[in-house]
Amino acid sequence: MIDETEAIRRQMVATINANAGPRVELEATYGTVWDTDELVRDFQAIGFMAPFIVVKRRADNVKGSLLFQNSPRYYHSFSPE
Repeated sequence: MIDETEAIRRQMVATINANAGPRVELEATYGTVWDTDELVRDFQAIGFMAPFIVVKRRADNVKGSLLFQNSPRYYHSFSPE
């Protein structure tokens, strides 16, 4: 199977991780930020293709996606489906 998004996702991963910031900076830029424990508390992970993770929000079962950086691992930019 050919993944037509692979090249752009690889570029996004490189850009995100080259500019990985501390939580306080991410919150100033993106709003709500989750670490892994908070992600598990608030969302059910459905699948991922870096830098995206597809989730279902536990509070209301809304499906959507988040972006994430690798180190430190933080998730942000929830976008409902």
